[in-house]
Amino acid sequence: MIICGVDPGLTRCGIGFIEAGASHRLSFIHVDLVRSSPHDPQDARLLAIFNGLSRQLDTYLPDVVSIERVFAQENRNTVLGTAQAAGLAMVAAAQRGIPVALHTPTEAKLAVTGNGKANKAQVQTMVAKILSLNALPSPPDAADSLALAICHALRPEGAIQGGEREEHLTQAQKQWADAARKAQSSRVHRDM
Repeated sequence: MIICGVDPGLTRCGIGFIEAGASHRLSFIHVDLVRSSPHDPQDARLLAIFNGLSRQLDTYLPDVVSIERVFAQENRNTVLGTAQAAGLAMVAAAQRGIPVALHTPTEAKLAVTGNGKANKAQVQTMVAKILSLNALPSPPDAADSLALAICHALRPEGAIQGGEREEHLTQAQKQWADAARKAQSSRVHRDM
């Protein structure tokens, strides 16, 4: 399965592709940044991001697109541009009939590093290690896009529901599955 990860941004939109093979073996395919100039009008910037995402999806033909779920930030302009870029990624995927998954930054960090509060350098280091890269993916937008793809590949519900027994999961998948069970358990207790 080819998974595309998208770290949405209006100036720099990270887009990375990995392949999830048998036994959850992950292989690097490609990573890039789709850019737009902050000096261009907003509509031209959105078109540049959309066209760049579309070209990448047409080139690498992913089976699923994993996009960072936009969350509120202090800078309203930043969150607006990020949300617009995320929407463009969803539209580009929908036009091609590619399913979309949304993952929070915390989920991606947890899946890749085992720590939902990992910093950029930790994410870059673990992405390079997981994908057997010779160098750290840079800039952080590129690493984040690959982390989102890895996050989707390692999601515990996909691994466990895929018929595999838990002892065959990677350490990151086990940590995520444990965290997901604890979160579910606390939600059940709160609802009682």
